[in-house]
Amino acid sequence: MNPTPPAAVMARRATLVGGAGLLAGCALPERADPVPTDRIRNAQVLGLPNERFCVTDPTDIPRIVEEFNQAGRRQRAAFGLGPRDRLPDGHIIAFSGGGENGAFGAGLACGWTEAGTRPSFNLVTGISTGALTAPLVFAGPHRDAQLRAAYTEITAADVLAERGLLAALVDDALADSAPLARTIARFYDASLMAEVAQGYARGRQLVIATTNLDAQRPVAWNLGAIAASGHPRALDLSRQVLLASAAVPGVFPPVMIDVTVDGLPYQEMHVDGGTYAQAYLYPPALGASRAERIRQGLTPPAVTAYVVRNGRLALSGGPVRRRVLPIASRAISTLIGAAGVNDVFRIEATARQHGIAFRLAYIEDDFTAQEVEPFGQDYLRALFAYGYGKARGGNPWKPGLPG
Repeated sequence: MNPTPPAAVMARRATLVGGAGLLAGCALPERADPVPTDRIRNAQVLGLPNERFCVTDPTDIPRIVEEFNQAGRRQRAAFGLGPRDRLPDGHIIAFSGGGENGAFGAGLACGWTEAGTRPSFNLVTGISTGALTAPLVFAGPHRDAQLRAAYTEITAADVLAERGLLAALVDDALADSAPLARTIARFYDASLMAEVAQGYARGRQLVIATTNLDAQRPVAWNLGAIAASGHPRALDLSRQVLLASAAVPGVFPPVMIDVTVDGLPYQEMHVDGGTYAQAYLYPPALGASRAERIRQGLTPPAVTAYVVRNGRLALSGGPVRRRVLPIASRAISTLIGAAGVNDVFRIEATARQHGIAFRLAYIEDDFTAQEVEPFGQDYLRALFAYGYGKARGGNPWKPGLPG
């Protein structure tokens, strides 16, 4: 192998010097003070006692259980049930992350409506692209036209704006998420938030997950409680949460959420909920109290849990070039794929342990369209049609993971 020519060495040094000069001349992204580590549990956004929960924090479990108990009481009132009447059968659903593959879950929900078997859900959760699906599904089938539009009429320009190569050195992400924020605002408007509030008043729950990167912990946002609060910042916060849940670290900027602790202002950094888990339904500790809650009439005795994995269970694989970036990229995609399947396994095992029926839908090998470009309409429409056909033409649900 020939040694590097002196001219090339000089060119590289010049590039590095030039890059350093650019860095010196650029204003790097700034932020307000982060929440002190020992005060993370005390941070509040709107000041609501139930605006959000940390599902991995043992001290938050009693609050989560009480939130579900209150939902059960609201359900009983909405159905006009007497003290000895049992709640109707329950249905809960989780929409996973998956980027463009969210078109699968959107198509499945719309096809399910056409099949005439789609239930009203007691609980809807969403992470990343699933966070964009969840509010429209929560509102009900009359929002299907918007759900279809959200995944078949958008282009890459509705999601991101590239910042250029230097962004990796001087900015907080490679792309600007302002287009995605505008798209979210177009769909999650005041009327949709009002419908979320109405559902919450009837004992139904909408939960969106983000990751607090400062604290390295997942956050489950109670969008129903936020919507029903009447707080003047409720709509803006809901949109921030939806954007944060889809903010893939490095690709999109983190969403900085203003909070207060003991009356003092701080700022939290939130990113894609899939950074911690790609699908979330409920904390296992909630299921541990299920028998007692059934006895008290605060939860349905019969519940079916649905998980929509916006992706495949098995990665296709293929040869990897022996270079740093291809190796790192393949390793990360393998890690993410395995973690996603593990999330499904965890949810399935937890549901079965608590006597909850489990159903799973995912992109199978019979979908063969290839993605040519990010958020290409041909791919999005093909995948939407695939999910729609699966649900419209029969039963897309599997009783669990294969094997």
